[in-house]
Amino acid sequence: MAAITITNVSKTYPGAAAPSISDINLTIQDGEFIVLVGPSGCGKSTLLRMVAGLEEITVGEVKIGDRVVNNVDPADRDIAMVFQNYALYPHMSVRENMAYGLKNRKTPKAEIEARVAEAARMLELGPYLDRKPRALSGGQRQRVAMGRAVVRQPAAFLFDEPLSNLDAKLRVSMRGEIRRLQKRLATTSLYVTHDQLEAMTLADRLVVLNAGRIEQVGAPLEIYHRPATTFVASFIGAPAMNLLDAEVDGSRLRIGSHVIDARRNMAGQGAITLGIRAEDLHPSATGLPFKVDFVEELGAQRLVHGLIDGQALVLILDPHLPLQDELRLSVNSDKLHLFDILSGRRLEHPQTAANGIPVPA
Repeated sequence: MAAITITNVSKTYPGAAAPSISDINLTIQDGEFIVLVGPSGCGKSTLLRMVAGLEEITVGEVKIGDRVVNNVDPADRDIAMVFQNYALYPHMSVRENMAYGLKNRKTPKAEIEARVAEAARMLELGPYLDRKPRALSGGQRQRVAMGRAVVRQPAAFLFDEPLSNLDAKLRVSMRGEIRRLQKRLATTSLYVTHDQLEAMTLADRLVVLNAGRIEQVGAPLEIYHRPATTFVASFIGAPAMNLLDAEVDGSRLRIGSHVIDARRNMAGQGAITLGIRAEDLHPSATGLPFKVDFVEELGAQRLVHGLIDGQALVLILDPHLPLQDELRLSVNSDKLHLFDILSGRRLEHPQTAANGIPVPA
């Protein structure tokens, strides 16, 4: 096992007007499970492939353990990758697929057999060792791909959206298997996904990427409760955080013609972006007027979409409560998130800048 250190890494493709990865700095501790998450095209797979050696680094340095691997072949980096398309040899049995890499490395036969047997036991693949991939389900094929990585006993695992080809139920079960396996082996892991729910449930720390840059790094709940930017706020969480145009006026926040008393002096005045999580809005006798537009019934909860002063808003309600076309909503002042309207960065208070607006965190 080994830490992975990414220092000032950038990637620019020939002829591109801008880099696809810009000045990435990240340290993955020995045994840590890091998830790269972001929308399609944000650069997360490119970054993973640079760590793997499948993409050249334009600027910067990647270290695995104490060794700089910029010019080291992928096969010599002591890593194992799990891809979304399984990449199994169709003419080989499960046993042969799992053992193939070890045979190429001239590993003694007895050791190969022992490693394959242990991986098959951990992944519950024992009954399928003599089957070909075509005789397996999607989840079983992905477990074989994971088993092939496990038998390598690498310094690090790299996962490139390994669950994207599975149905929703299988994704949930495979998430659990991957997390249990990583905890048991305590192997440094770098995992790529565009699914924020998958990222939240797997990661020790999340790295949220946007347009080739890191927006925020932190524990999943830290990022959920204190997003650093409006991008993070809108990407992490289901449903996404409500982002509303508002104005600060001392201890009050104005949304159009309506006022929220923040019960604390925010010592500023001016336009901001106000963030409110759907679960932090509650029906009340008085409060913000909310006009219901449509409802998503999810069984255990109900997502209610509507408008406040012409701005879109969603809240979570108990499905057993009666629902009217118009509601009044209250929000805990401790649950308000303030962002700079131009930069999108989080604002903190009561510290203030020269213009009186709370300064960025």
